[in-house]
Amino acid sequence: MKTFIESGRAAMGIEFGSTRIKAVLIDDKFQVVAQGAHDWENSLVDGVWSYSLEEIESGVRDAYAKCAADALARHGAKLTKLAALGISGMMHGYLPFDADGKLLVPFRTWRNVMTAEAAAELSEMFKFNVPQRWSIAHYCQAILKKEPHVPQVRWLTTLAGYVHNRLTGENVMGVGEASGMFPIDPETGDYNARMLAAFDAKFGGSLKEKLPKVLKAGEKAGVLTERGAKWLDPTGALQAGAVMAPPEGDAGTGMVATNAVATGTGNVSAGTSIFAMVVLEKAMKGYYPEIDVVTTPTGHEVAMVHCNNCTNEINAWVKLFGGDYGSLFRESLKGDKDCGGVVVVPFLSGEPVTGVSDAMLKVVRKPESAFTLANFFRAQIYSAFVSLKIGMDILLREGVEIKSLVGHGGIFRDKGIAQQYLADALKTSVTCMSTASEGGPWGMAVLAAYAASGAQEPLEDYLAKKVFAGAASETLAPTEDGMAGFDRYTANFKEAIHA
Repeated sequence: MKTFIESGRAAMGIEFGSTRIKAVLIDDKFQVVAQGAHDWENSLVDGVWSYSLEEIESGVRDAYAKCAADALARHGAKLTKLAALGISGMMHGYLPFDADGKLLVPFRTWRNVMTAEAAAELSEMFKFNVPQRWSIAHYCQAILKKEPHVPQVRWLTTLAGYVHNRLTGENVMGVGEASGMFPIDPETGDYNARMLAAFDAKFGGSLKEKLPKVLKAGEKAGVLTERGAKWLDPTGALQAGAVMAPPEGDAGTGMVATNAVATGTGNVSAGTSIFAMVVLEKAMKGYYPEIDVVTTPTGHEVAMVHCNNCTNEINAWVKLFGGDYGSLFRESLKGDKDCGGVVVVPFLSGEPVTGVSDAMLKVVRKPESAFTLANFFRAQIYSAFVSLKIGMDILLREGVEIKSLVGHGGIFRDKGIAQQYLADALKTSVTCMSTASEGGPWGMAVLAAYAASGAQEPLEDYLAKKVFAGAASETLAPTEDGMAGFDRYTANFKEAIHA
């Protein structure tokens, strides 16, 4: 492995999550050979959830440095060059730059629920759901509010797109990530021309000139420049020349990490936020504010239910109880299937899927509720999934068929617990793979390797035949009493948030 790494044959994926920036190095068998992470948190700046450019820079450098140090510690290998590199990140948000590359307002992340007026106007104009967190909703809201920076905007991007630009000088984006900026036409694999024209007619200018160029998985998105290598690794050890994959969003890397890019497949990515993706065989009949239509990294339409809140409240309570996730997750198994009437509302920020516009954190119980530790912590885990269930029920009513659903993220690390609760919530079998807790950074590394390979076969085939062939997995089916219990919990939850 030392020779493999030092000869520059490894691929790296770096993903910017909401609480962690993680770098993963993989070998030619797609196994993780080194990794490093940097913890960070968003800040509330003048009422806006944000990360500074300085935090982005220092954070990615720290994650890379720790990955390089891990390669040295585990394999005695000095990391000086890479075959391929890819950047992914939390999708959406607003990063507007002027002609000189100056950020005009602090980064507005996906977490901000401040664009209701623009989202509603765009959705009606396009006859297509535009969620509040999408980049175009933020830009349109700034126009409607006549914010002074708007006339200076020359290009827009996302977090992944910004970091990719620093590494390559290219203003490009993977189609999956781009679909969270502006609607994509699946026929062309580019921004929807009809909707662009409607936007320009309403607001003036040429929006497409401000948006990144759209690329599909497997296309080369530039190379790591000498300036970019120095930016990522200030020690100067890292050499330029790595093939760069199109920057993607955490939704796309989640699909790759769970082998869910073919039609009819789906996945649930659970972290600070939670979302479910189902690759559509045909377009949905209607459009709903609870359902986003984005794309796979290859451009297939995907129905996405995205919820802003997932594990934050679990993390806070586990810390309060001493930090032992495993014990508390196992204790939840002793609880009642409906959590004994105990309800947890985990909204650190607004949750549009449930109609809640502001933060709401509370534990609710009735006098007759069975308030035990088991029920309390079972309710904590249920609360991570309940908003997703509310959105997914719409897809079921639309007749969307889900052939398979794969869960990934740290919440699934304790075998069979959260996985079973999710199966009961969504009333479908849920599979977890051996890579379930690796998640997006590993998925981005795979996309980087795919780009470097020349992409001679479709991504679906590349994943099935090379990446996941023989991968260990376990599938759990929903149970009758589990489904009934989660339905009762959901009814109690809806009552609690509107009380």
